Amino acid sequence: MGSSIILGIFWHFVGAASAACFYAPLKKVKNWSWETMWSIAGLFSWIILPWTISYFLLPDFWAYYGSFGSDILIPVFLFGAMWGVGNIGYGLTMRYLGMSMGIGIAIGITLIVGTLMTPILQGKFGELLASTGGKMTLLGVVVAVIGVAIVTYAGLLKEKTLGVQVEDFNLKKGLLLAIMCGIFSAGMSFAMSAAVPMHEKAAELGVDHLYVALPSYVIIMGGGAIINLGFCICRLCVKKDLSFKKDISVAKALLISNILFAILGGAMWYLQFFFYAWGHANIPTEYGFMSWMLHMSFYVLCGGIVGLALKEWFGTGKKPVRILCIGCLVIIVAANIVGLGMTS
Repeated sequence: MGSSIILGIFWHFVGAASAACFYAPLKKVKNWSWETMWSIAGLFSWIILPWTISYFLLPDFWAYYGSFGSDILIPVFLFGAMWGVGNIGYGLTMRYLGMSMGIGIAIGITLIVGTLMTPILQGKFGELLASTGGKMTLLGVVVAVIGVAIVTYAGLLKEKTLGVQVEDFNLKKGLLLAIMCGIFSAGMSFAMSAAVPMHEKAAELGVDHLYVALPSYVIIMGGGAIINLGFCICRLCVKKDLSFKKDISVAKALLISNILFAILGGAMWYLQFFFYAWGHANIPTEYGFMSWMLHMSFYVLCGGIVGLALKEWFGTGKKPVRILCIGCLVIIVAANIVGLGMTS
């Protein structure tokens, strides 16, 4: 396996680890509504960080974005908004199916859709099936989905053992939302593909190859920000039991603490795609669509590892933990199969 591909897989793992951990600081936020917390974290991760980093990367910030026509910017922005809809859908999916089943089904679907739709739409799927390396990478996708399913099953056993109940459980509604969420969440993968001209332009301007995707995040995450922030603001304005004014009226020490934890969570959320860009830059161009599969499968893998480290599986017995470990190993095998396929 080439050293560049190994490095690409490694950076995707680092990004997924950041994604798996980003909610830990948000759990430290006290006496705030979820909407206020998500808005503050999102403002930092979707707007402030992408704009700031891109400003320092680009020789002329405004000239760079002004060099693209609507035929480039609009699709990138809309795919970002599509991904933003998927983000919001996660919460509703977990509400009706529970955390393990909701996340497992949604991630399984977004892994498949986000990975395979790009070569299908580009008319390159047949080429993949015709080559040994292509067949192996597709096998890796199948193995990754199996790994996600095994980890999901382990999570279901964990919830059952701990007596976790889903108060609003609704299989039909939950499955429909999970499918919708999985499809829309793949918008990030589509946005990255649509933003290739932006990456190429950044490279022409002298931006290091590891960072060429970062300026496109201003547009991609701008689309996601409008959906997420719009949703939160509407709820804060409409729901009588929610109040932004009340949330920011807490004691000064708590207010500062909440803001810092929200910013930290937002920074960790952004870092997942910062390192995603690094990983993507080291993946061969013809297999760029595999970046999404690596990111999402490693997200599940790291989520399991973090759960074990935080002792969330304590008291569940040996069987759920054993199945979780098997699922994590299957995902690791999937990543290796994909890596070998890229070098074939």
